[in-house]
Amino acid sequence: MALTLTSPAFEAGGKIPSKYTCEGADVSPPLAVAGIPDGTKSLALVEDDPDAPDPNAPKIVWVHWVLYNLSPDTTAIPEGAGSRVPAGATSGINNWKRTGYGGPCPPIGRHRYFHKLYALDTKLPAQPMTKGELETAMKGHVLAQAELIGTYQKGDP
Repeated sequence: MALTLTSPAFEAGGKIPSKYTCEGADVSPPLAVAGIPDGTKSLALVEDDPDAPDPNAPKIVWVHWVLYNLSPDTTAIPEGAGSRVPAGATSGINNWKRTGYGGPCPPIGRHRYFHKLYALDTKLPAQPMTKGELETAMKGHVLAQAELIGTYQKGDP
C-alpha cells in the first residue's frame, strides 16, 4: 500500500472549508495518514501555496505550515494540530516567520494548497526549521511521499 494523505474535511482537489482559513477559526484541518512504509522513523508535513499572491501571476510559494518528527505510528493528524502540536513532533517556521499553522488567506482568486507528507528513515533535529531547511535535512531520507491538494477563495463557505 502506498503512502496516502486524506482529510475528512475536504476531498482531494475540493474546497477547503472556511473554518480552516483566516475567515474562520484558522485551525489546521484534520488529516488521515495510511500506508506508512516499513523503516519509517518519522513523518514530516508541509502545507504551501504556489499561487501567491495571484494565481494568474504567481510570484512566491507561500508556506502555511511546517510540522515534522511526527511519530511513524501516526494515522491521523487531528484538527488544530497546528497550534496543539502532537507529542514528540516539532513545529517549523512558516512564511509569517512564526511556528504553527497559518490558514489560507488568498488576497485574490482561488489558490491551491498543497499538503505534502513525507515518510523519513530518520528523526530530524528538534529545532524549528523553515521549509527550505527541512527539505535540506530530509535529503536522502525520504522513503515515500503523499500529497493532498485543496483550494480556497475568500468568500467560500
